[in-house]
Amino acid sequence: MSIGQDWLAEYDQEMAKTRKVLERVPENKFGWQVHEKSNTIGWLANHLSEIPGWVTGIITEDTFDIAPPGGEPFQSPNETKLAAVLANFDANVAAGRTALAGASDELLHGSWSMLMGGQVLFTMSRIECLRTWVFNHTIHHRAIMTVYLRLNHIPVPGLYGPSGDEDGM
Repeated sequence: MSIGQDWLAEYDQEMAKTRKVLERVPENKFGWQVHEKSNTIGWLANHLSEIPGWVTGIITEDTFDIAPPGGEPFQSPNETKLAAVLANFDANVAAGRTALAGASDELLHGSWSMLMGGQVLFTMSRIECLRTWVFNHTIHHRAIMTVYLRLNHIPVPGLYGPSGDEDGM
């Protein structure tokens, strides 16, 4: 079994947990932010929806330039309806799963680079990039979203067991 195939169970679990959190995001709070320097709930929901889509690019491309010379800079999605955020998330999860399942160990150990304006920002193995920028990054932003939900009195779903909202605490 390849590393990518071995990671599928974890990928499926983390993406299912992330969807549970996204499903709780109220559209009427998309503009809410905890602090003027913090992103809004809507930005965070859109960001969580896009992260699984990075799997395909990391596996199929050697580089990604977030501001390619002479081209348009990368822009995160800016959906304003929860249904659109969830549809984007679901499509990205499915595409990412397919890419991960088909990735050879040799490919995953190969290098991948992020660029800005043609300049390398960082290079790491695809396996490190997937762990850091997909798995860990998703968990990081999902945790922030659970705090945003809590601050807005929206029940937080259990992720690794029941939450305080689910066990009556």
